[in-house]
Amino acid sequence: MHWMDIVSAISAQKHANCTVVTASVDNISFKHPIHLGNVVTLRAHVTRAFTSSMEVRILVEAEDIPSGRKIDSNSAYFTFVAVDAEGRPTQVPELVPETEEERELYEGALRRRQLRLVLSNRMKPDDALELKSLFNIKQVDK
Repeated sequence: MHWMDIVSAISAQKHANCTVVTASVDNISFKHPIHLGNVVTLRAHVTRAFTSSMEVRILVEAEDIPSGRKIDSNSAYFTFVAVDAEGRPTQVPELVPETEEERELYEGALRRRQLRLVLSNRMKPDDALELKSLFNIKQVDK
C-alpha cells in the first residue's frame, strides 16, 4: 500500500504541478498474489481531474523473472487533493482523455467520486445523479 500511495502521488503531482495530499483510497482488489522473488511494476495515471482533486488509477504487475511470466496482481483508485504553499486546496489543470480506455475511465471517475462522497456522508444519495443513472433511477418530485 505504501508504494502504491507514493507512485500514485507522483502521478497526481506531475499532473497538478504542485504538492498533493492523499484524500482517499478505494478498495485494493487483488486478482493474483505477488510471490516472494517476483519483480513488481507499478503504473499510475490520472483518470480525471476535478476542481482541486484528482483520481489516480494504479495497476500492479508481478513478474516471475526465471519464467518470464507477468501477471496483473492488483489495482486501486486513489484520490489526491492539490494544495498550495499554505496547505489549502488549489485548482488543478483539466484532463482531456484521448483514447477510448481513457474516456471510459474518465466517465467512470465521476461515478466513483460520487460513491466515495456518499459513503463518507459528504453527499446525499439523492444528489448522486451519476449513480442513479447507472440503475435507471428517476428523480420523483415530492
